[in-house]
Amino acid sequence: MTPLLEVRNLRKYFKTRYGTLHAVDDVSFTLEKGKTLGVVGESGCGKTTLGRTVLHLTEPTDGQIFFEGRDITYPRKKELRKLREEMQIIFQDPYSSLNPRMTVSEAIMEPLILRGGMSRDEMLEETRSLMDTVGLAARFENSYPHELDGGRRQRIGIARALALKPKFIVCDEPVSALDVSIQAQIINLMLDLQEEFGLTYMFVTHDLSVVKYISDEIMVMYLGQVVEKAPSDELFANTLHPYSKALLSAIPIPNIHKKRKRILLRGELTSPINPKPGCRFMARCDYAMEKCNEPQVLEESSPGHFVACCRYKEIMNS
Repeated sequence: MTPLLEVRNLRKYFKTRYGTLHAVDDVSFTLEKGKTLGVVGESGCGKTTLGRTVLHLTEPTDGQIFFEGRDITYPRKKELRKLREEMQIIFQDPYSSLNPRMTVSEAIMEPLILRGGMSRDEMLEETRSLMDTVGLAARFENSYPHELDGGRRQRIGIARALALKPKFIVCDEPVSALDVSIQAQIINLMLDLQEEFGLTYMFVTHDLSVVKYISDEIMVMYLGQVVEKAPSDELFANTLHPYSKALLSAIPIPNIHKKRKRILLRGELTSPINPKPGCRFMARCDYAMEKCNEPQVLEESSPGHFVACCRYKEIMNS
C-alpha cells in the first residue's frame, strides 16, 4: 500500500555569514493515510523547518518528497497550487497567524475565495458549516481575533486549514500557546476531525505528554537529525537514545507522591553550522565514547523501532 507521504533523505540548509546551517539533515520517514506522526525535540532541532519544507513553505536543499506516490520535491507552479488544497498547516500562534482586520467568517472564507468556483452564498454557507464543525458559535461570525480567547482563535486556524478539504495537515505546535484545559479541548477536537474526515497529521511539538496522546508514531529530532523513531507506545515503554530519555524524564507526573528521576543535560550545545560528521548529541551525553565521532545511522533495534546511537548498537550486538 502506497503511503500518503514519503520523505527520503530530506535536507534543508541555510547559508549564513558563518557557514552553512544544517536545519534538516538527511531525514527520512513514511506516513500512512489517517495516521499521526509526532515530531518532537527541543527548540532549534529543526522540527518546524521539516514541516514547512514538506509543505513547500520553504524549498528543500536536497532529498525527495512523495505525496500519494508522486514526486512533489520540485513542483511546478500549477501543481503547487493544487497541492495547497491537499496539504495544509495549523500554525503555532493562533493570534499572529490571523489577519487582525478580518472577521472570523472572512478569515475562514479566504481560502475558498482564492480557490474560486463558488458563489458568495455558497462560500458563506460552507464557512458557517466549518465554524460549526470546529465548535465556533455562530455569534462569533463577525467578531475580530482580538475579541476572542486563544482557544477560539485556534479553532479559526483549524477551520481555515479544513476549508479546502485537505488530506494532510502539519500541526505546528498548535496547543503550545494555550492554557492546559484549552489544550485538551483542541487535541480532542483534532482527534474527532481526524476520525470524521480521515485526516493525516504531522504533529510538531516539544511536549511529549501531548504527543503520546495523539500520535501513532513518534520521531525524535536533535539538531536537524532523527535520533529515534518508533510507535508511540513502544517509544515510551522502551526508550533507547539518551536524548529521548532526557526528554521523557521532563514530563510531569500528576502524582505528588511519585517522583521521576530527572535527567539534566550538561555540556555545550553543538553548533548546527558546519557540524562535524559524528553524533551531534555527544557533547551533552554521559555515555559518549570514541565511536560517537563517527557518523550515526538509524538502525532497527526491534520491529518498527529505530535508533541512531553507537552505544545501543554495541548493547544489541553483545
